[in-house]
Parts: sequence; structure tokens; C-alpha cells
Amino acid sequence: MPPPVPVLAGVGLRAAHYRDFLERLPRVGWLEVHTENYLQPSGWDSHVLHTLRQDYPISLHGVGLGLGSARGFSEAHLQRVRALVERIEPSLVSEHLCWGAVAQQQLNELLPLALNSAALDLLCARVGRVQDVLKRPILLENVATYLRFADDAMSEAQFLAELARRSGCGLLLDINNLYVNQCNHGEDALLAMQAIAPGSVGELHLGGHLLTPHAVIDHHGAAVADPVWDLYAAALLRFGAVPTLVEWDTDLPPLDILLGEADKAQAMLARHAPRATWQGALLAAPLAVAVDTLATGQQAFATALLDTAADLPSFAGEAVPQRFSLYRGNLSATWRRTLGQAYPVVLALVGAEFFGGLARAYGRQMRSDSADLNQFGARFADFLAAFPPVDALPYLPDMARLEWAVHLAHYAPDAQGLAPEFLAALHAEQLEARRFAMHPACALLASDWQVAALWQAHQEGAGGGGFPQAMRVASRALVCRPRWKAQVLLLDAAAHAALLALQQGQAFGAALDAAFERDPAFDLAAHLRQWLAHAVLTA
Repeated sequence: MPPPVPVLAGVGLRAAHYRDFLERLPRVGWLEVHTENYLQPSGWDSHVLHTLRQDYPISLHGVGLGLGSARGFSEAHLQRVRALVERIEPSLVSEHLCWGAVAQQQLNELLPLALNSAALDLLCARVGRVQDVLKRPILLENVATYLRFADDAMSEAQFLAELARRSGCGLLLDINNLYVNQCNHGEDALLAMQAIAPGSVGELHLGGHLLTPHAVIDHHGAAVADPVWDLYAAALLRFGAVPTLVEWDTDLPPLDILLGEADKAQAMLARHAPRATWQGALLAAPLAVAVDTLATGQQAFATALLDTAADLPSFAGEAVPQRFSLYRGNLSATWRRTLGQAYPVVLALVGAEFFGGLARAYGRQMRSDSADLNQFGARFADFLAAFPPVDALPYLPDMARLEWAVHLAHYAPDAQGLAPEFLAALHAEQLEARRFAMHPACALLASDWQVAALWQAHQEGAGGGGFPQAMRVASRALVCRPRWKAQVLLLDAAAHAALLALQQGQAFGAALDAAFERDPAFDLAAHLRQWLAHAVLTA
């Protein structure tokens, strides 16, 4: 096991602050990252994490395991998390007390768990499985919820306390979520903390929330509110000094503002000494539990989430339809945000409102099958090709194919491009017989439309995102990643034919034959310089 996270205040590392951390190495106790953003073993995100782990203790905070999913828990996703844990060797690993899948469908949402003995048995078994695979104890976080089930048999704090006792896991107590649930359900946050043993808490979270007419929403998009700071002070009295993280995930401020929130937490933390410290223990948990009743309830929840005409499950309290609509809204927002990050040019071409409708239609028709949201948009181009409302934009599916290739290039494995000296050392006959692989980030695309030029026109600094004079012109493009940033190069027919032959495993001589067949004046030297400069070919 790596050294534990120090009893200091940390912050969540987000992509918008990568450069600040790499260039400044600001003073902060530790960093937390969302596990699912780093599952790929290479690419820019992985490089940043590997670099910063040399200077900061790292905590992995998962949002995708869905430990309470009665049907649909992904063993494959757990194995990807295991591989990341082995690569990064984090000081802490945590997950959420929630569910998020039914059968083979991932809902990619932190959904509320029924608080009863059946769910407790399932969670103990799942935590036992995860701790066994990861070979370490984990922390479980209480989540903000907008509904409670009518047949709940215990409070969330009682559930968490018993889960920690039986499974040996620790608790990540989110103070903002305690406050949100106090507002939404009338649950006394101070009494909830009294139900939890001090020695079971291994981490505290602080974050911002949003007030709405029907509920308080845990949106992580604002500074920590005064009532949450008050609860944090009470938590420190109850649990002693515990590693504390400030979360801020949406509407990100400049890094110095986030660090200021961490400094405030650190000042409060420094006034307390650690008391009973969570150490973690790997305990045996039952592996066989009855899940039929849980699965039925979760399937009903998922059906109502995706079908507005379906009956709602039985919930406690008032304003149930309005509260349930918050989960529907969260799901639509996740679809829109995730697709918008992968397809920014498509978003720019159709506008935010129409794109939101596309995202909702795609999410309902192309059900997610992965807990990794980076895979969510894999079928978007095929969806657009068969979606009548975009028939007036016939180039849009090819633009989506290009953008997905750029998205995949961001996460592609690293590889060393060919060195000019290597080629110079080969005799002509050796060069013609040689086979070269293309860099894993590379992808070739051909279209009846000028989508590559349109893509380039919509890049930052390109001058306004205009259209080529004639869109209905065949074009070819190469997506590559010479270092960390994916690029799109326009290709002529000859260069495309040569690279396609190399991609298919043909010898270099055969690739040249394919190029010269299309253009007898093909400039080999110029294209070789371009390919070497962009790390297109590997040995």
C-alpha cells in the first residue's frame, strides 16, 4: 500500500486546471481525480496524472462502478479500475453508495439506493468483491438524493455505519450531501453524524449546491455555503482531523479561488488533531445474496427514468413527480454534456438547443453499455445517419465520424514515431520491402463532403467557423497525434491511398505504387517529411 493521504485539505483535479498544476505546482495537500477519466493507460490525461503523482498524493474517486446495481454490475469495468489502481498506486480509492445499471444498460447516474436489509447484503458482497480485486480497502461516499423509497427500513447513516462494520470499508462522508439531504428529506445532519463511528470515517468532502423550487441540488458548481461550513466544524469535533477535499466540477473558477476554499478548510482542519483513524480492513463478505426484489425496483426506476409515461416507483414524501424529474434532467444533462465534449463542431453547427434534442434522442435510442462515459458517443455518427431531422445536413454524420476519431486519438496509446535517421539508413530495396505500422492515434477518413476543412475552420484561432465555398466535394483526412494534441491533416487522393495501404499491412513499395497510380507526380519527399513530423509511422 502507498502512504496514506495526509491529514490536510486537497482539491479535485480537473482538466481546466492541468496547466496551472504542471507549471506552478501550487501548494495543496493532495489531489483527487475521477477514476473514469483516467482508465485509458495513455494519452494526455494519463500523462498529466503520472506527472503530478510525483508531487502530490493521489486519490481515485469512482463514479461508474454502481455498487448497488442488482443487475448490470460490470466486472469488466472493475477490472479496468484494478488496472488503473495498479498503475497509479493511489493513496485512497473511493466510490459512491448508489446504483447505476440494469441488465446490460448503464444509466451513468448516481441513483438512490433502497435502504433496507436486501440492499445492505448486496452492498456488503459488492464491497467485498471490489476490495478483493483491488487488494485494498475502499471508502464509500454518501450521495445527495432527491427521493427516498417508501419502504426504507433505516436511515442512510445507519446503513453506512452497518456497511462499514460488516465489510471493513471506510466512509467518505460528504458534508455537503448531508446538508442537501437534510433540506430535501428533513434528515438531521447532526444526528446522522452521531450514528457514525469516528474511526470509520477516512475522508470528508466539501462542495457547493444549488437551490431550486423543488429541491436542493448537489451540483458542485459554487463555493461551499455557510451552513455546510458550520456542519464541517461539527464534523471535525465529532471525527477529529480527517483528510478533507473541496469539490468543484461545473462552472469551474480560476484555480486560485478553488485553492482559497481549500485554504479555508485547512485553517479549520489545523485546529483539530486526528482521533480514531480509519485504517481499513479486508473482511470476508457473503457473495451470494437475493437480488430479485432489488432488481425489480431498480428496473421500474430505470423504466420511468427513460419513459415519461411509465408509472413511478413508490417514494416517500411530497412533490415526487417534480423530484423524479430532477433525475430525468440530470440524465439528459449528462448526455448533452458528454456528447458536446466529444462533438464540439457538431454542436456548433446545429446550435445548443437542437443539439440538446439530439442528445436526448440518442441517449434513449442508443442505450449506454459502458460505465465509462468516454465511450458514450461511439455510435453517434450511425445515429445521425438514420435520424430524419438532420437529413438537411447530410455531411453531419461524416463530421461526427471525424470528431469521434479525434476523440479516440486523445486516449490512444503512446508510440514513438519513425526517426529520419532510421529511414536514411535503409537501402532503396530495404525501404520498399519494409512494412510500417501507423501510430495508434492515427485514423484515415474519406468523405463525399469537405468535412475536414469545415472541422479546421471551427478550431480555436481559425477565424470564425465558416463553411468551405463548396461543401459537396470529396475529401480525405488523417487524424494524428504527434505529441498530446490530436490534429486533422487534409490529404490528397494519392497520400490517402499510400497510407491506407500501409494501414492494411502492405509493404512500403506497394504503398508507393498505390500513390503513383493516382498521381504520377506524387511528391514522396514532401509527404515523408509531413508523416515524420506528425509521428504518423512507427517501426
